[in-house]
Amino acid sequence: MKKTCWKRLSVLMVVVFVLTILTGCGGGGQQSSGSSDQGSSTVSTEKPIVIKLAHDHMTTSPFQVSAEKFKELIEERTGGRMVVEIYPAQQLGSSREMIEGMQMGSIEMTLLPTAKFGGFDQRLTLVDMPFLFPNEDVLWKVLDGDIGKEMMSGLDAIGIKGICFFAEGFKAFTANKEIHKPEDFKGMKMRTMEAPVIMAQYEAWGANPVPVDFSEVYNSLQQGVVDGQENPLLSIHDMKFYEVQDYMIMGDHGYLSYFLSASKQWYDSLPDDLRQIVYDTALEVAQSHKGLMEEANKTYLKNIKDFGTTVYELTPEERQAFFEASQPVYEKFRDQIGADIMDKTLKFIEENK
Repeated sequence: MKKTCWKRLSVLMVVVFVLTILTGCGGGGQQSSGSSDQGSSTVSTEKPIVIKLAHDHMTTSPFQVSAEKFKELIEERTGGRMVVEIYPAQQLGSSREMIEGMQMGSIEMTLLPTAKFGGFDQRLTLVDMPFLFPNEDVLWKVLDGDIGKEMMSGLDAIGIKGICFFAEGFKAFTANKEIHKPEDFKGMKMRTMEAPVIMAQYEAWGANPVPVDFSEVYNSLQQGVVDGQENPLLSIHDMKFYEVQDYMIMGDHGYLSYFLSASKQWYDSLPDDLRQIVYDTALEVAQSHKGLMEEANKTYLKNIKDFGTTVYELTPEERQAFFEASQPVYEKFRDQIGADIMDKTLKFIEENK
């Protein structure tokens, strides 16, 4: 009996000894593994920064193409530290709602017409002054230069960071009658954006401006709620306004520029390197977007003409008559926009024609 107990005790001691050795080896293995991990690369578990980028154009537009290019470059250049979610065609609300979303921090970036910011900072409405720019070359010297930066600077105070301007194109009129002089607008109901400068422009020409949401313009034209409208070729083409209007008049009276801006609170919170990538990439995409719009506008114009719409350009004499009729608009908004920046812009344009 004693021998049996002793044998069992001996076996038990051996088992305990073996387990102790194995445990020690396992512990040593864990330490070795930990030491090895310290010297190897680790996968970051930090969540990427999401950029919600909203705009108001269709998914077939050059604006969507440029938004996708911005997304591609940002995600590539930040190594996945930032991801871009694109919301086209007013998916995140009206222009005002998108702008207010940036102010509240619920939307990081938007790409919208400068005219939509008129109620937030009047300096940006300088772009919408009638017959201000003689051509696109002069326009981009203004917008891409010091005057453009000054136009954007006032938005900081309301929680928005201006980054850069994007091209769309000079606007054309559409109507069911020919337009050659300001008097031809007398009594017409013209659809406009809810932008003070643009509404005042039509009042100066004798028309009745009627603000209508962009999505409702086609039906408003078709049903006679309004008699005509103004837009660049992209909007006239993609929204098929030419289907319910007999004439398109190439007035080049105003340029519809877009504006890439960001929530200032969000933008300022970014690490320096990411903020620089966002800024540099935006400028790069804005420049390439000009080429996209130039080619697209040629196609839009051809398609509208092929449909059977009568298209013609105002003569230099007709443009001059409109410019003279527009002077009350300059007088009305001179102080609102800022006499200094308006005079500076007019002088710059005169010197660079």
